[in-house]
Amino acid sequence: METLHARVQVIWIGVVLVLVSLLAGIALAVDRFLTPIDLTLVVAGWVALVVLGTVHALLRYRRWRFQLDADSLFLVRGVITRVDTSVPYVRVQHVDTQRSPWERALGLSSVVVFTAGSRGADITIPGLRPERATELRERLRDLAIESEGADAV
Repeated sequence: METLHARVQVIWIGVVLVLVSLLAGIALAVDRFLTPIDLTLVVAGWVALVVLGTVHALLRYRRWRFQLDADSLFLVRGVITRVDTSVPYVRVQHVDTQRSPWERALGLSSVVVFTAGSRGADITIPGLRPERATELRERLRDLAIESEGADAV
C-alpha cells in the first residue's frame, strides 16, 4: 500500500493552528465585548486543542494508505473510526488533480476521484507529489475506461 508524502502533516497541523486560533480570537472578542473570561483558560484551552489536533494529524498520517487493486481503488484512513473504502473502477466518473495554496507552497497535490452513486461519494487522496498525482490520475482514468464494460456491483 502507498502512503502520503510526509509534508501533508504540515498542512493538517496548519489547519489545526488556524482553527484553534480563530476559536481563541472569538473567546477574546467575547471577553472584550460581552463578558469577562479568564484568559488563562483561553490560553490553556488553545494549547490543549493545538496538542490534541497535532496528535490527531500525526495519527491520521500514519493511518492513511491507498492501493490500486485489480478492480478497485482501496483506501484505509481514520484515527478514531477506521474507514476502509473500495471504489470499483467502473464507478469512477472522472478524476481531477488539485493544488491548494498550502499544497503548492509545500510541493504537494491531491487527486479527487468522482464516483457514480450517492451524493458525497467522492474520494480525495491528499499529500501526493505533483508528478505522482498526475500519474495516479492518468492511471485511474485508464482503469476506469478499461472497466466500462464491467458490472458495477
